[in-house]
Amino acid sequence: MTLDNLLGRSLEQIEPDPLMIQKLLEAAAICLKDAAIDTLSNENRFDIAYKAVMQLSNAALQANGFRTLSSKPGHHQTMIQSLPKTVGLDNGVMIELDALRKQRNVTDYSGDLVSDKEREACILLANELSVLVNRWIKDNDSRLLS
Repeated sequence: MTLDNLLGRSLEQIEPDPLMIQKLLEAAAICLKDAAIDTLSNENRFDIAYKAVMQLSNAALQANGFRTLSSKPGHHQTMIQSLPKTVGLDNGVMIELDALRKQRNVTDYSGDLVSDKEREACILLANELSVLVNRWIKDNDSRLLS
């Protein structure tokens, strides 16, 4: 399956906007910095790292000329599951990120607590994704970075 197959169902085609992509990358960097604050709760650190994952996934999609249709359900899932196509993320890592998405939903809607292991996994994967997305954009379309 290609991203073009998702047009109209969960994605729309756009012209990549360097300013928007840079803002998403900068916002993700701030989130990653904040997620490292060890005086915050596991739940807040997990949430902040997950937010960085979403911002990075969104930047990757936009750098490839796509945006999710946020009016349709499942746009977080679409952003994460598109990462192997947008930046060449390993499928195994994508599955781990998708599991974090599901954990975030459980935490948000049931009040379940986040373990140290889950928090650390989210922060680690978010940092790894940051490196990958920034490198992919630099290597494939550096005009999108200011």
